[in-house]
Amino acid sequence: MIYKTIYKNQMTHAVAGGLLLGMSSFGIEANTNSVMGNIESSSNAFMNAIKNSGIRFGGWVHGGATFNPYQTDGFNGPVTFADQANRVQMNQLNFFLERAVRTEGKDWDIGFRADFMFGTDAIFTQAYGNPPFDINDGRPLADRGNWDLGICCSSLRTYGIAIPQAYAEVYAPVGNGLNIKVGHFYTPIGYETVPAPNNFFYTHAYTMQYGEPFTHMGVLSNYTINKNFTAMAGAIGGSGTGGWDGNFDKQMENWGGIGGVTWTSDDRKTSFNVSGTGSTTSTRNSSFWGMYSIVLKHMLTDKTHLVVQHDHGFADNVLLANLKYGGVVKDAEWYGVNMHLYYDLTPDLSIGARGEWFRDRDGFRVIAPGRVGLATNHLGNSYALGGGTQLAISTPADYYAVTVGANWKAAKTLNLQWKGLKNLNIRPNFRYDRAESLHTATYRPFGGNKDQFLFSLDAILPF
Repeated sequence: MIYKTIYKNQMTHAVAGGLLLGMSSFGIEANTNSVMGNIESSSNAFMNAIKNSGIRFGGWVHGGATFNPYQTDGFNGPVTFADQANRVQMNQLNFFLERAVRTEGKDWDIGFRADFMFGTDAIFTQAYGNPPFDINDGRPLADRGNWDLGICCSSLRTYGIAIPQAYAEVYAPVGNGLNIKVGHFYTPIGYETVPAPNNFFYTHAYTMQYGEPFTHMGVLSNYTINKNFTAMAGAIGGSGTGGWDGNFDKQMENWGGIGGVTWTSDDRKTSFNVSGTGSTTSTRNSSFWGMYSIVLKHMLTDKTHLVVQHDHGFADNVLLANLKYGGVVKDAEWYGVNMHLYYDLTPDLSIGARGEWFRDRDGFRVIAPGRVGLATNHLGNSYALGGGTQLAISTPADYYAVTVGANWKAAKTLNLQWKGLKNLNIRPNFRYDRAESLHTATYRPFGGNKDQFLFSLDAILPF
């Protein structure tokens, strides 16, 4: 009986408390909903304001792995970017913030772009300002650029940080419209480029790896002459290597030029571009450093794309140190031809092939392994080897490469429902490289061999 009385009283209190709690909760929930509604409304208003301003945030993550049975030292010879043999690498974790500007119209417009990159590709993208050794006399240079070279991460050997783009852009309604870019930006020269989503293959042609600049610091203008012709022209500086890969605080007195013209057919299926740079090498030496690139693009059919490229570069009075020339000052030259052919099997699957011949006539441009050379400081030590002695080698040679592969937008085929995977691109590649020395038979840059086979698989996920 006592138990029943206690239980009854407890039940009464519980029911009463539940009613009171429910009533108060209803008030709290109503207030909370009101507050959350205001926050959500403010958030939507803020996001709409950002959207209407044209400001956009995005990026991509890119990584892959390369199998190379010919290599035992961890590198794929002179092949860069996908340079890590028999291991997985995250090449690019890239974020960008931009406001794109208009390219036509009667109103002024202002925009900007900034990119941040972390990964194994960072070292190939950084703005050096000065090389570790003077190009013309070999003097050690301890005053390299402070833009993005030392942000991170020499202790990791392969990973680093780069800020490959940071520029403002203005559209001026002059004539047919003039765009002017000021700051640090990717080179407009050539066909292949650093950002992974812009390339068909995981690996790059020698012309892109060694024959062209990656970035510039300076001013670049673009002007539409008429419906068939566009032109670009500008000034580049901040570089001790002829205006290539310049930064904001070294070699600022060394200015050169950049320019080019593009013709596009009326049906937009064919284009022809000629562009190049020219500059004195550095503030320490007035010798000329220049290059040009010719790129022909043509759609053979609606599904078949052809690209033919020729690059030619030269640097006068450089000090060579390779297997042929040791301590010799002479004019260096490099040139080559490559061809790309792509075919769209379906909207989500394309196949392609690329063939190339590249001549480093004086052994000035191609270094094996490329990362070891770039990571070498003015003391001759390379952190890519964990602080060991530099092992990078070069010599006058012809390089041949053939690459075949595919681009597969896998989301639709695999029925992946997550919207974030919509643009996932998976790229299997097979590549063959061969080097033929012009002067010595002892040059074997592919793990002690004259040639190598690579199989790679990588993926790009834009966001």
